[in-house]
Amino acid sequence: MSDERERSIDQATVELLEKARKEEISTVFSRADRIKPCPIGVEDSCCKVCAMGPCRLPRSKKGEQQERTGVCGATIDTIVARNFARKVAAGTASHSDHAREVVETFLKTARGEAQGFAIKDEVKLLEVALDFGIDIEGKDTTAIAIELGEKALNEFGKQHGELVYTKKAPLKRQEIWRKFGVMPRGIDREVVEIMHRTHMGVDQDYRHILLQTTRCALADGWGGSMISTDLQDIMFGTPVPVLGSINLGVLKEDQVNVIVHGHEPLLPELLVVASRDPEIKKLTEEVGAKGVNLAGMCCSANEVLMRHGIPCAGNFLQQELALVTGAVELMTVDVQCQMQGLQGVAECFHTKLITTSDRAMIEGAVHIEFHPENGLDTAKKILKMAIENYPKRRHAVYIPDHSRDIVAGFSHETINYLLGGLFRASYRPLNDNIINGRIRGVAGVVGCNNVRTIHDFAHIAMIKELIRNDVLVLTTGCAAMACGKAGLLTPEAAREYAGSGLAEVCEAVGIPPVLHMGACVDNSRILVAATAMVKEGGLGDDISDLPAAGAAPEWMSEKALAIGQYFVASGVFTVFGTTTWPTVGSENVTRHLFEDFEGMFKGTWAYEQDPVKGAQLMIRHIDKKRKALGIDKARERVLFDMAMRRAIE
Repeated sequence: MSDERERSIDQATVELLEKARKEEISTVFSRADRIKPCPIGVEDSCCKVCAMGPCRLPRSKKGEQQERTGVCGATIDTIVARNFARKVAAGTASHSDHAREVVETFLKTARGEAQGFAIKDEVKLLEVALDFGIDIEGKDTTAIAIELGEKALNEFGKQHGELVYTKKAPLKRQEIWRKFGVMPRGIDREVVEIMHRTHMGVDQDYRHILLQTTRCALADGWGGSMISTDLQDIMFGTPVPVLGSINLGVLKEDQVNVIVHGHEPLLPELLVVASRDPEIKKLTEEVGAKGVNLAGMCCSANEVLMRHGIPCAGNFLQQELALVTGAVELMTVDVQCQMQGLQGVAECFHTKLITTSDRAMIEGAVHIEFHPENGLDTAKKILKMAIENYPKRRHAVYIPDHSRDIVAGFSHETINYLLGGLFRASYRPLNDNIINGRIRGVAGVVGCNNVRTIHDFAHIAMIKELIRNDVLVLTTGCAAMACGKAGLLTPEAAREYAGSGLAEVCEAVGIPPVLHMGACVDNSRILVAATAMVKEGGLGDDISDLPAAGAAPEWMSEKALAIGQYFVASGVFTVFGTTTWPTVGSENVTRHLFEDFEGMFKGTWAYEQDPVKGAQLMIRHIDKKRKALGIDKARERVLFDMAMRRAIE
């Protein structure tokens, strides 16, 4: 096998890696070969928070005695906890700054100040307004939306009290958060407090640092992420199952290819609208193209896929390779997960790279800021640039002939409806099928790609093992895209890959065994779904009682750690993979997260590089929860005759 074939299980990726190598184009894969991870850095055994360091504190070799403290006397436990906390703070800040942008756009939309946006889901507007304690009686949509936007914006700067959405968690879970003092107050406050506590000479008890880390992560999952998901649904429409396609084969040689990449769906939403404008269609004809082909990359892809069926070109590690095709006229990037290496690849071709956020620029790229006040005009301007670039293709186009049909868009509301019907929307059928054993349990498998592992391999190996053992999988982000490329996001996949019990349920309802629930901020949908299962009854009175587990087998970003921490703090057994767990430099910090947290929060971390073994850890945890609920024994299905019915009465 060539090197390229050892890097990804996706054939389109392999083909374009070979092309990049032959043409000497630098990609994340070639750079990873050149740059090896720092052995001290991967354990977070290095402190850089003051100018007396950096203090490098590698683990002692066998038989060697070494004092593991920094110049100031900070122990390795303090240093590792600080580093972990700062990662979670950065992840929370990323999701929540995304949410802030959404809230501000939502407010401008409600006030009539945003171009191209509207309130599309009025039913969800009313539901969310009630969650925020808004009196909706006698008020019109505009008044309700404005009040909701103002209250949502207040969640960021609030200094005291509790975040509104924490009231949606099971009561037992809320009691646990209050008991340990981790109930989040205001989103921004929790991030700022971590940065203060981890400054030199402030918080120096690793247990205390990790409590604030937990509170900060909860401000993400039950704050920023949940707010952004709900307000995006209200503005753009709550997703329903939609047929789409995925992989680099969705690019078209005879069309103007525009890729939307990043995480904020505001501009991508308007690019969809603008691409249908008669003026834009006329301009494409004038340059000899058959149309504008919008395609997504990373979480912006998930957003426009599940609301409009816009094809998805690929996940995180495929972003540079999309440009290597030579077929992309223009790529827009906003925030999070876009590589600076994109500009270097774009310069090898005719591609224009456009940065659109006032918070993120890339040296050499064209910067066109997006603001909702003139958002539709900006979208049209960008599409016109792409159309003008179409005749400037300098190289022969090579588009791999690899794409798959997928079904995406499984919001909490959709699952509720699919299971219970229009008039009795309910999670009862799901709970009943878990209780009777057809479905063993539920797993959330989410997260990024990581170039230090085989691209997409861990996601697919883990998920296939789970569904083969009758575990229904909920997925988001780059993991969801990996599933789509592997053929796991269609109803037909149930018969081919799922165990008999799960397949029976999927075929009866008409759903895939793996449900695409959206972008990485939409992990909040999984929290809502888990809470709905608890409230439906029969599976305990807290999320920690559910036969459920979570995983991020190919994680790489700080956002992933924030997500994992808020799932653990919500009572979920959570498995991470890839190279090295970031707290192994301290045995005490690692033990606290992996063992003590289970007693405190009824959820805990686990780490396993092998994705199949990771899946088996999850299955064992699910079985343990089934036994605790008394539903671990198979129940014989009995067809009652009339005499048996009379006996019951």
